[in-house]
Amino acid sequence: MAADNRRGLGRGLSALLDEQGAAAASEGEVVATGWREVPIETIRANPDQPRRTFAEEDIESLAASIRELGVLQPILVRPMPEASGEYQIVAGERRWRAAQRAGLHQMPVVVRELDDLAAFEISIIENVQRTDLNPIEEAQGYRTLIERFGRTQEAVAHTVGKSRSHVANALRLLALPESMQADLQSGRLSAGHARALAGAPGAEALAEQVINQGLSVRDAEALARRAHGREEPRSAKKPSRPAAGKNADTHALEEDLTELLGLQVEISDRDGVGELRIRYGNLEQLDDLCRRLTGS
Repeated sequence: MAADNRRGLGRGLSALLDEQGAAAASEGEVVATGWREVPIETIRANPDQPRRTFAEEDIESLAASIRELGVLQPILVRPMPEASGEYQIVAGERRWRAAQRAGLHQMPVVVRELDDLAAFEISIIENVQRTDLNPIEEAQGYRTLIERFGRTQEAVAHTVGKSRSHVANALRLLALPESMQADLQSGRLSAGHARALAGAPGAEALAEQVINQGLSVRDAEALARRAHGREEPRSAKKPSRPAAGKNADTHALEEDLTELLGLQVEISDRDGVGELRIRYGNLEQLDDLCRRLTGS
């Protein structure tokens, strides 16, 4: 494989920005790069921003930091074609909101010529990598890429560095009742709990029970099985014996880690000693995993 075509580690979002800039330059577009400051009133929020929820305490905390130290990292913007001299935010809306709260008149920005698809993909990637999106916002972003821009689930997964099953599972959350989606957005309910209860009779009432009693995902799965009438009577269960394969706890841990990472996880354990395998489908997924493990 030629070096020019090889995607190394540590590239992620910056690589996508570089590639977008290179593509535009090759087509003869003028691409403005570098750090500059523009009047803050010339910057507009993006109505397609996947992140809809901005915690008030986070904005105020960041505003206090900006009052003392200024904006340490520029936001990414693109020129607004219908308004000369104005810019639309691609990534960094929280910093822009906090800068307004802090009373700044100028904002440091990096300008890129980006089409709607590239701008939306970058916004999704930035938020997903920073885990800034709640599960419903993340799912809505994936749905927009599929329905508005004609991307497949596989293509979306490749773009954001997740597994296809992670994207498919996220999209299923959009079929939940509105009250459960609201609980997901507020953080009262986790995605794992929601998937366990999805499709169960009386799912909304079960969700309230999970929240009020602080039940685990496995508890939620048991509630769903009972709601479906699938719970086996104790007398009907087979006598316990050493399993030839993995036990239920190992399977549950695999599922929890797979959901957390968005990558397939396998655990092999023998008397407390074993190995953990994480499967990735491309270098972008490996890149994202390395960032998470190193905290960079």
